[in-house]
Amino acid sequence: MRISAHHPALLASEKLFSLRPFSLIKGLASAVIAYPIAERREQRDVRSKVSELRQYYRHPFAQRFAQAQASLVDTLRFAGREVPYYRDLFAQTGFDPESVAKDIRYLSDLPYLTKEIMREQGERMYSQSLADLRHHMCKTGGSTGLSCHIAYDQAAADYSSAVTLYARERAGNYKWRSELHFACRFPDAADPGWPTREDFKCFAMNRSNIFFDRLDDVGLAEIWATLKRRKPYMVHGHPSTIYALACYIERHCGSAKAFSVFESSGELLEPYQREQIARALRCRVVDRYGLAELGVMAYELEGHKKGLQVLDSEGWPESVKTAGGEQELVFTGFRNRLMPLVRYATGDLARVEQRADGFYLTDIVGRIHDIVHLAGVAYPTHTIQDMLDHRVGGIQEFQIDVRGEKPVLRIVPELHADPAQIAAKIEGYWPGALDVEFVGHEAFVRVGHRAKFRHVVSA
Repeated sequence: MRISAHHPALLASEKLFSLRPFSLIKGLASAVIAYPIAERREQRDVRSKVSELRQYYRHPFAQRFAQAQASLVDTLRFAGREVPYYRDLFAQTGFDPESVAKDIRYLSDLPYLTKEIMREQGERMYSQSLADLRHHMCKTGGSTGLSCHIAYDQAAADYSSAVTLYARERAGNYKWRSELHFACRFPDAADPGWPTREDFKCFAMNRSNIFFDRLDDVGLAEIWATLKRRKPYMVHGHPSTIYALACYIERHCGSAKAFSVFESSGELLEPYQREQIARALRCRVVDRYGLAELGVMAYELEGHKKGLQVLDSEGWPESVKTAGGEQELVFTGFRNRLMPLVRYATGDLARVEQRADGFYLTDIVGRIHDIVHLAGVAYPTHTIQDMLDHRVGGIQEFQIDVRGEKPVLRIVPELHADPAQIAAKIEGYWPGALDVEFVGHEAFVRVGHRAKFRHVVSA
């Protein structure tokens, strides 16, 4: 029998388990009992990989560098042998993976991989058929190019989870400490009741979700009330969201504290955002760099002053000069044998700096999420994107033009999609708030630095 997810008893329990010693008891039960059980039931292997990462990063960088180069060569050998796209590419270019074992500079003989190539090549990017293989599909966000789908094998998915757990340990968020994740709230979502499978998953992760769909004062007040009730150790979300919350708190009470660490992801964390969040919310701010194609690839392992350290256990970083003279970030991933990405051009601008203790990312210019006002409500674009992906469907890419009196939502539909059905669903979620146009990719407006794709056109 289920009760409402908003039952007063559940809200009271959230408050109870935010207090010591109950928070510690719940955290230990999650780490020692629930997580191992969930891992076995889901047939996953994450904890051993966390241990492997702890051991790996105890080694000096000189040793890690040699191991990373060996992993790079091994990845190149595998890709050239097992993946049709790379097999043909290596033959056409005369590339020999063994050359990289002798001199890392030979890696530059390979052209870059882009989302456009992945979309064009399709299944030729896979090392084996997906039909009888356990795998996980992940859609890229589209903020640095057209969206595409990435297929992870189980080992790669487990390593991705392990990297996140390990990096958060380095930020002080051990499994027995609670965390909170910001997620999109869908307007048509029914009360799921309690308990659900997601509730068990959250208990095993010692995590809770906070669902939001607006960043005006009404939405921010609700977010703050939830944070005060739960008091997580770490909060994970987009910096634009938490920056809006920090500005709200500063306006209403100067500063206040409800959590200890904010972990930023999904967007570029600007210095002014970091300063405002740390000051108004009295928390430590930790930045990371991740992408759907590869997972978390850099993290502030030693704090803000040392900067974003590349996780060299997971991939080989490069920064390459573009035609415009900027430095673009390129990665070769080590873990995903189902769909290896070799010299993948991320679309983000950053410089890779090799120091005595590791690779670091500097001078980052990355993804930006905007705020769009629809019928008087402020929506972050990642919320709109979640709605279009998970509630509307059939959309390859979108862009919102807010330069006129009424926002125009331009959509590139998937080939199988029904535009009339898409338009009807959008009207149901945002009645009268948008004009919808169905277009080709060439109709999108390129804005900003280097004419990059943006979900919102405002000037």
